[in-house]
Amino acid sequence: MPGKLMIQGTGSNVGKTVIVAGLCRAFADLGFRVRPFKPQNMSNNAVAIDGGEISRAQALQARACRVKPSVDMNPILLKPESESGSQVIVRGKMHSTLTAGQYLRRRAHFLDHACESFRRVAADAEIVLIEGAGSPAETNLRNGDLANMGFATRMSVPVVLVSDIDRGGTIAQLVGTHEVLNARDTGQIRGFIINRFRGDQSLFADGYRFIERRTGWKGIGIVPWLECVRMLPAEDAQDLSRIAPTDKPARVVCLRLPRIANFDDLDPLRMEPTVSLGLLEPGHAIPGDTDLVIIPGTKSTRHDLAFLKAQGWDTDLQAHVRRGGFVLGICGGFQMLGRRIRDENGVEGSPGTSVGLGLLDVETMMQNEKRVAPVEATYEDGKTRFKAYEIHIGRTAGPDMARPFAKVDDNGVERSEGAVSESGRVFGTYLHGLFADDGMRREFLRRLSIEPGDLNYERSIERTLDELASHLSSHLDTEWLLETMQEQRQAN
Repeated sequence: MPGKLMIQGTGSNVGKTVIVAGLCRAFADLGFRVRPFKPQNMSNNAVAIDGGEISRAQALQARACRVKPSVDMNPILLKPESESGSQVIVRGKMHSTLTAGQYLRRRAHFLDHACESFRRVAADAEIVLIEGAGSPAETNLRNGDLANMGFATRMSVPVVLVSDIDRGGTIAQLVGTHEVLNARDTGQIRGFIINRFRGDQSLFADGYRFIERRTGWKGIGIVPWLECVRMLPAEDAQDLSRIAPTDKPARVVCLRLPRIANFDDLDPLRMEPTVSLGLLEPGHAIPGDTDLVIIPGTKSTRHDLAFLKAQGWDTDLQAHVRRGGFVLGICGGFQMLGRRIRDENGVEGSPGTSVGLGLLDVETMMQNEKRVAPVEATYEDGKTRFKAYEIHIGRTAGPDMARPFAKVDDNGVERSEGAVSESGRVFGTYLHGLFADDGMRREFLRRLSIEPGDLNYERSIERTLDELASHLSSHLDTEWLLETMQEQRQAN
């Protein structure tokens, strides 16, 4: 068995994903075969690989290891569709749609799937770095748990806890976690990391020692705040708060929908030197000086369309186009731009038909079959080739698709994809990840009379991962981490 270590947190969004990604790159740079793993993830930010889908976070961590992602790296993916139910993805494929209660009752079944995938990942690794989910202190969820201590104890994995000190309350979070866990679980935890520290670390020395004394866990280090990690693709919708408008020349606004999905489509635009990208919160009108409005992907198209209309954004969009502004709908956003969305079988909720925004002359019929595929495409200019991916339910057709957004290569056969309005100001596409391609992003911006900057997006991600790895290596006891994994390996 390889060396294995699980990074859990005192709560959601404390930096587990980034810590794992940075350690993946750091250990890979030392010459180890490193692989990431997360038994269960809840996220609407997914990526298509080899006909399946996994969380964007594990795809990023695989990149940090300099390997291709696999569906086994995130075997259970929960994609929320409502306040009480989620689409369950098992090894990249749609398994079922379950309420929270139904899923909890079947977790033992899904834990078996997770353990099977973990063994496949581990078979090709010297080190496996595993990311937990939420917090192990949620003792009401401990029975049948597969996201945190349930998996760690089942597979005999040592655990390190991460706490975000920037939020405050980190001493109570770590000591409190120790107090509420049972003896077996606390014994599985070997150490803790203080993340996102700002200021003079010596001021926390007493607190650091207090945590060590009260828990018996080793302090592995204090990680100072690192601004550049904000450039990495976001996993959680909470991270959308980091998107704020700036004083750059071109103004782009994305509508914040309740079930927003695949929002990392926005990351390359956020990093563009000439683009000010803002997330429009509910209760605010679309600013009159906006150049481009983006309607993003969503896990519940008709629900979010109704929300959009309730905000008055449908009227704003009509006025925006009349003023000469541009609109881009991606995936569910593309479906909303049409005249109607029909869901006769209740694929995304209650059966019915919704009247769309009418900005594109197309209609969408929801279907049970989900298309999940990486694709290669050519932009409407006929010259710009780029890579993207599709994750969507529904088929869209109509006159405006005679003016496709792109042409997709399907095993040597070219097909039209997306639609452009007769005015040339409204675009719809099912393609995610299109702006990560520098050439595609630049041509699209020029199509809007926005002069792009010199951003090399892929190089910037690699540079950020390298900087993150160096940062963690400087502030964490990585030798102790390697020794702990070696001890665990010998014990097994």
